[in-house]
Amino acid sequence: MTPNAETVRVTHRADGMRKNHLYFVVGVAVALVVIAGLIWAMGRSATLFPVQVNGKYGYINKSGKLVMQPQFDRAQPFTEGYAAVAIGNRWGYVDKNGKLVVAPQFDMADPYSDGFALVGVGPRLGYIDKTGKYTINPQFEGAGQFGSDRAPVLVNGRWGYIDKSGKMAITPQFDEGGNFSDGLAVVRIVDKFGYIDKNGKVMITPQFGSAGDFHEGMAVVKLGNKFGYIDKAGKVKLNPQFDSAGDFSDGLALVALGGRYGYIDKSGKFVINPQFDEAGNFQGGIAPVWVGHRKGYIDKRGKYVWNPVS
Repeated sequence: MTPNAETVRVTHRADGMRKNHLYFVVGVAVALVVIAGLIWAMGRSATLFPVQVNGKYGYINKSGKLVMQPQFDRAQPFTEGYAAVAIGNRWGYVDKNGKLVVAPQFDMADPYSDGFALVGVGPRLGYIDKTGKYTINPQFEGAGQFGSDRAPVLVNGRWGYIDKSGKMAITPQFDEGGNFSDGLAVVRIVDKFGYIDKNGKVMITPQFGSAGDFHEGMAVVKLGNKFGYIDKAGKVKLNPQFDSAGDFSDGLALVALGGRYGYIDKSGKFVINPQFDEAGNFQGGIAPVWVGHRKGYIDKRGKYVWNPVS
């Protein structure tokens, strides 16, 4: 899948699995494979954004105002009113007032999606509700986020999909399975990527070298050595021309040319020229960007609302 496809986690590397969209959990350690992947793999309704100050994480609003004092060892953006934060090596969740609503207890924790959050304790992954109660006990060696009442899970080396009761809704049969978004999920069969609906029916025949999630009616795909975009009928809307690319969000998509990242609109026109060393998707009107190892946030005009800091 593409570098900015929404996060799927595995507790060990499965044969034939490509690592450019995955996160690996070894004991209590979570290895970051792609910087932008986890930070902006949540999204939907983010209004507060994590920043690091003097080694601790707090939160700013989209105007760049610090609204939650730095106090966490690690932090993710808000989705559905909550954010995953780490104190020491344990993850829990806070609300927008900074109150811990789910005590730090997990080895890993992902953003809430469709009311559930993917969490891990030791070598297995499961799901909790917003009270922190397990709705699906940790049992999977790999899993992703819920969307369209489906979540991808890895069982005996094959990916399938469960519903919110934990029942298998689509039999494990894919070499890779992504999260549902806009009613479709990207899957890999052998070495080609295509898309299925929530019943497991193939809607776009596997034919791409890699592929991302549908957002705002378009998905990034790789044809040859370049990335472009298709619509939900599988028709190419923006010809492959980018070195790498991400999802559309807030009407813009992150793309790379010549080792630098910028943003295009749905016509393929650059609205923020490639200039960053790394970057993430827009959410709530701002996006994270990196200059070297320093992270900042820009608005949709490309203006900094939080200057890059280490």
